[in-house]
Amino acid sequence: MKLIAGNSNRRLSEAISKRLATSLAHADIRTFKDGEVFVEIQENVRGEDVFVIQSTSNPANNNLMELLITIDALTRASASRVTAVIPYFGYARQDRKAGPRTPISAKLVANLITTAGADRVLTVDLHAGQIQGFFDIPTDNLYAVKEFENRVREIYNGELEDLTVVSPDVGGVVRARALSKRIDQRPLAIVDKRREGPGKSEVMNIIGEVKNRHCLIFDDIVDSGGTLCNAAQALMDKGAKSVAACVTHGVLSDNAAARVMKADALTRLIISDSIEAPEDVANCPKIEEVSIATLLAEAIRRIANEESVSSLFE
Repeated sequence: MKLIAGNSNRRLSEAISKRLATSLAHADIRTFKDGEVFVEIQENVRGEDVFVIQSTSNPANNNLMELLITIDALTRASASRVTAVIPYFGYARQDRKAGPRTPISAKLVANLITTAGADRVLTVDLHAGQIQGFFDIPTDNLYAVKEFENRVREIYNGELEDLTVVSPDVGGVVRARALSKRIDQRPLAIVDKRREGPGKSEVMNIIGEVKNRHCLIFDDIVDSGGTLCNAAQALMDKGAKSVAACVTHGVLSDNAAARVMKADALTRLIISDSIEAPEDVANCPKIEEVSIATLLAEAIRRIANEESVSSLFE
């Protein structure tokens, strides 16, 4: 087994390799001055089971091209199997035709990864589960809910009876219910919102009892942070004791960290390290990080050993 790290999230790749007690394979992945990506695998991979770790986060297109070209290089170097480990799968929100003459970019990206030569895909908390069906190769979609459960129990130690798990929209109810089930079947609430455009939403109603309760919003992606902050304010307006949030993928673009910091209604935002945090996110007192390195390392170990990974989906 060999691990190769792209440039999108070197810190997570190193944490995974440490947990697997193996070093990252030597590879030169760089961008020329004209923007072209160049990849050179600097050790023998013939007949090896290779895992390429690369989130397709900002800059999404650069990181995607790094992933595709690395897979191609490994295929041409006669690797026996190439697994694309994509902690954050970019373009996942473009999983359907949202309007006339619009693309289904998630399907296009799936085709590109398959065509590049990947034999299987390993990812975490896809925005929509049906994206697994866009791939014509085995695809494992892991869930980070267990990593968040541990931190939630630490934060609300002694106050779990007053905790309500909140889905930020109707589509996220299944995800929120999974966390609720793990932390002693806590009650659920749903934010009924109207989305007027990308990153713009208006809270219409709160479904469920939140008055005098600690509310924990659970979602898969936080981008600009505007929707999250609006939901937190709406919950406080309905009488919530406090509002915190757990979000797997902290995209946090467009000064989102500053927006979260200024939101009085939101006390805490917990994200995973699926995306390497830029300086403003890492230095924000309200934002903390839990690691999914152990989850991914165990999945990689099981895939390499041809063992079942189904228990990791729970």
